[in-house]
Amino acid sequence: MESEDLKAVTHIWRVHVDGSQRRQMTRGADSCSSPSWFPDGDRIAFLSSSKKTGDAGGEPKTQIFFMYMDGGEAWQVTEHEESIGSFSISPDGNKILFTARDPLSKEEKEKQKKKDDEEVVDQKFRMSHLWIYDIKEDKESRLTEGDFTVSSPDWSSDSRHIVYETRPNTKIDENWNSDIWVIETDSKESRKIFENPGSDISPRWSPDGKSIAFASDPHTGTNTWYKKLYIISYEGGEPEILLKDFDLDFSYPIWSEDGSKIYWSTGDRTTYNLFSVDIKSGKIKKLNPPLGSNFQWELSEDGSRWVWVRSGPDWPAEIYTASLDLRDPKKLSDANQWLEKEHIKFGKAEVVKWKNSEGQWIEGILTYPVDYDSQKKYPLILNPHGGPSSARILSFSSSNQFFAGNGFMVLQPNFRGSSNYGQEFLNANRNYWGIRDYDDCMTGVDDCIEKGLADPERLICYGWSYGGYMSYWIVTQTDRFQAVSPGAGLPNLYSMYSTTDISHYLGWFFGTPWDKEESYEKHSPIRYVKNVKTPVLIMHGAEDRRVPQEQAVEFYQALRDLDKEVTFVRYPREGHGISEPRHQMDRLRRYLFFFAEKAGVEPVSESKGEPKKSKEEKDF
Repeated sequence: MESEDLKAVTHIWRVHVDGSQRRQMTRGADSCSSPSWFPDGDRIAFLSSSKKTGDAGGEPKTQIFFMYMDGGEAWQVTEHEESIGSFSISPDGNKILFTARDPLSKEEKEKQKKKDDEEVVDQKFRMSHLWIYDIKEDKESRLTEGDFTVSSPDWSSDSRHIVYETRPNTKIDENWNSDIWVIETDSKESRKIFENPGSDISPRWSPDGKSIAFASDPHTGTNTWYKKLYIISYEGGEPEILLKDFDLDFSYPIWSEDGSKIYWSTGDRTTYNLFSVDIKSGKIKKLNPPLGSNFQWELSEDGSRWVWVRSGPDWPAEIYTASLDLRDPKKLSDANQWLEKEHIKFGKAEVVKWKNSEGQWIEGILTYPVDYDSQKKYPLILNPHGGPSSARILSFSSSNQFFAGNGFMVLQPNFRGSSNYGQEFLNANRNYWGIRDYDDCMTGVDDCIEKGLADPERLICYGWSYGGYMSYWIVTQTDRFQAVSPGAGLPNLYSMYSTTDISHYLGWFFGTPWDKEESYEKHSPIRYVKNVKTPVLIMHGAEDRRVPQEQAVEFYQALRDLDKEVTFVRYPREGHGISEPRHQMDRLRRYLFFFAEKAGVEPVSESKGEPKKSKEEKDF
């Protein structure tokens, strides 16, 4: 990790389903991704970008490449003006469907060059549309156009029709406002087959081409409602609605080979399970894959075998395969050999339960320190999750293991408002931010102390996004923690509403600030900033649009004025997450040195002293 170039590069590998003949297919400095087999199995298509695929200005554009599986170099087949977002090969193997963003006009490019590029907000969007590349003719043609954006297309089995989602524009708040359309590829005639005020997503054709399955819910502006399975005739009409009494989410349908069942994966408490439903009887079956995070499920063409990615509690993500009933899971990849070669130890992670102040059972993930000794009490890190409509899974966490290797215990509660415990639980924090979730977190901390696991004099809290909100809230409500670090958090809900790119989502919880001013004030941590007694380390991406960095600035300035101990680290170029490798390392190290200093712990993995302060960091 001391290399000058920490660029992450992805490449394509091939392996037989018995685990043999694992082989790297692409190499070089440019990433290759999204591999897809042709129907005859002799070639693959994939995405890649480099300076060679760029425009005259040299900016790389993502294009489609082909490669024969019996050897030889890959070759570029598209030269689209803009980067290709996604693609799929037609069932007959003759065409490729792809999505791409609309290019700038010649006039717009000239204005950009002259810096005469003022923007009228919400007046112009660069939409994504469908294109088709004819392999034999070596020619591409546009399939959709108009004042809407397109995603998630799927071919019909006869390669003549495509089903897809549309949204009014590219704003994040419109993610929950989508409809389902079908287009005929030759005539380019399109028709809407389903709409409602909310979200209709992931349309997928049945094997016989007569029906389309998709996920839908009628609530607009939010993801806090579980979607149901809808099945509709490709001609349109009234859909059949399944899973009405299934109290977990549905998002992506996978048809069985004979079209009699639909499979899907969803969060189920602290794991991701695979389910199926019989379309005629409505009977639901849980297939019970190994515990952990199980995702990117794909069913083989003959419907006999699964392949998916699994991350269990004790090892990073790898590719697995199994028969249809999942009785014989087998790991196919070995992406982390270095962990075995260097004999890296991990802390044990397990699901824990406790009762909150109202007597409800709450679950969470507890990660123990490496070489845990039951006779000792350990410094405890409380780490609330983001969302808030998400949940912690019993899967591998590199950050948890980083802290475990340095002698910390980590508690991650699935507080009320988490997504994998039924609709009532998911909606339980509406109008209750900082109240019910705070209680669930603090009773979890108390449970660890009562069990003799955690040292009550060495408590730490940190979180990102909604976890950052909870960290701001916690530091204003209690002085029990020795250090608190909010990341990308929102301490002022009033100013957050009009500056975030998901104001409708925030509004679902509280309404609008001008109608519910008292509620916004009551649940904003900055209202209670005078209560802060604990040292605070604030971190935020300088280009964050989800939670604008001014949220961090507001709380930081308040603590400065109050002469409190606070450090503010701002990461240039970063959005709502931290993606640049050196920034990622810097964040972990800052956490460790800050937590270790305040909890009286000697760091194990880092011994070179604290990170140097950059010009973006303020320390008082």
